[in-house]
Amino acid sequence: MAPELSSNWKKLQATLKQESKASADRKRKAIPTERQQNTIAKRRRLEGKPIKLEGDLPRSSTKKRKMGIGASSESVEAVEAPERVEEEAPSASLALWAEDNDISAKDLAEAYGGGLKDTTIRGAKVDTVNGGLSKDVDIGKYVGIDCEMVGVGGEEDRSVLARVSVVNFHGTQVYDSFVRPKEFVTDWRTHVSGVSPKSMVTAREFEEVQLDIAKILQERVVVGHAVKNDLGVLMLSHPKRDIRDTSRFSGFRKYSAGRVPSLKKLAKELLGVDIQGGEHSSIEDARATMLLFRRHKSAFDVEHASRFPVHTSGPSKSKPKKKKKNKRSARFAMQEANNRNFIKSPDPHA
Repeated sequence: MAPELSSNWKKLQATLKQESKASADRKRKAIPTERQQNTIAKRRRLEGKPIKLEGDLPRSSTKKRKMGIGASSESVEAVEAPERVEEEAPSASLALWAEDNDISAKDLAEAYGGGLKDTTIRGAKVDTVNGGLSKDVDIGKYVGIDCEMVGVGGEEDRSVLARVSVVNFHGTQVYDSFVRPKEFVTDWRTHVSGVSPKSMVTAREFEEVQLDIAKILQERVVVGHAVKNDLGVLMLSHPKRDIRDTSRFSGFRKYSAGRVPSLKKLAKELLGVDIQGGEHSSIEDARATMLLFRRHKSAFDVEHASRFPVHTSGPSKSKPKKKKKNKRSARFAMQEANNRNFIKSPDPHA
């Protein structure tokens, strides 16, 4: 009899163990772990979708609640695990559009029922990646520029141009193009640059892009972050007087302990805008730079005037000109004086 009870007891334990394991598996599937949530959030952020995580707690309710006497674990789970939608800062496109219309970027996103990363809002001009020169766009006096680069190796791991974007003062796309490198690419840096070998299928030749950009920049004020690097890979020059560089503006140095601040940090600190979360977009980076300049334009103008003072052509006090001596007239005057003296003096032979 004893062996039979022992066998039944083992079967019962095995059944309970399986049920306990199945229950634990169901809980794990119902509430993802923190690591799983971070992975899901990162994937959805790269896809440009609003992040919505099931079973996560709001930031204000992350502390564990103490279970009172008689409280069940199910009831606590129901209270502590509401749905949460992670808030993100608006994109540079949305922030610029909202500023032009004097409204809040967040309110605008909510009004259109989309996530804050949704930039295709009503009334905004949709970007055309690799669209070249945009038609029917007023370029204006100020243009923002940003370039994406890829590596071609060498001792210094040199970088060459792979994409360039230009926007006007209002952040509207003026030009965007992938550029076919003339050298063998050793590192596409796709996770940062957003450029890949398939981008080269429709890319333009370097000389064509260089000529297009040179025409756009001519006699305009160029706004950018570390503009020297962008002009360098384009192999172009531009008058320093007509450059506004957000990396050199003294008012931004306090956000990086006196060093050169990154565009990502400035956009987050000063604009509340998220950029460069994954693959970079040269259009969005150019917009963020232009928005930084617009917000602080008066301070930029003051600093620029101190570096490049304008000399006015007002009335000036002129010194009296000294009369030049005429050597010939002086000689004649001396001769006349001698003649007078000769006439006055008595003749010794008289």
